[in-house]
Amino acid sequence: MPRPTKGARLGGGPSHEPLLLAGLARELFQYGRITTTEAKARRLRPLAEKLITKAKKGDIHNRRLVRKTITDVSVLHTLFTEIAPRYENRPGGYTRITKIMPRRGDNAPMAVIELVEALTVAQTAVGEAEAATKRSAKDAEAAAAPVAEETAAAEAPADAAPADEAEQA
Repeated sequence: MPRPTKGARLGGGPSHEPLLLAGLARELFQYGRITTTEAKARRLRPLAEKLITKAKKGDIHNRRLVRKTITDVSVLHTLFTEIAPRYENRPGGYTRITKIMPRRGDNAPMAVIELVEALTVAQTAVGEAEAATKRSAKDAEAAAAPVAEETAAAEAPADAAPADEAEQA
């Protein structure tokens, strides 16, 4: 049996917490951004990112695992057909939490959690250019190493060569 998290349960019991987070995740995937308390947003972020990662894989097993949490079939379809392909080349970090003004009634810290946009063409090009620069730097180091050995051998004293010939004789 899974152990419940210690501390506050987001305004309910341990059995209510996963249902509350599932509802928040459903709304996040349906609308793209939601306004909630900061504590709920921080607890929602890892769940939402895991669900998107499973949706990126796209096989039937992962669809069934996500279906346990997201019970609305239309939102599930949106997650697998629209949201997951957006983040195909992104290794993680699908959500962003932005703090906003406190709530008027009880002064609770509020936040907006939203899905970040997919990598643009310019961001992808910058990433590829940085990777190419790193590769060329490594290639330059690898090419410089044999050249350094050759120059070290060429700078060796002239006395060393006859000594080698004497050893062979």
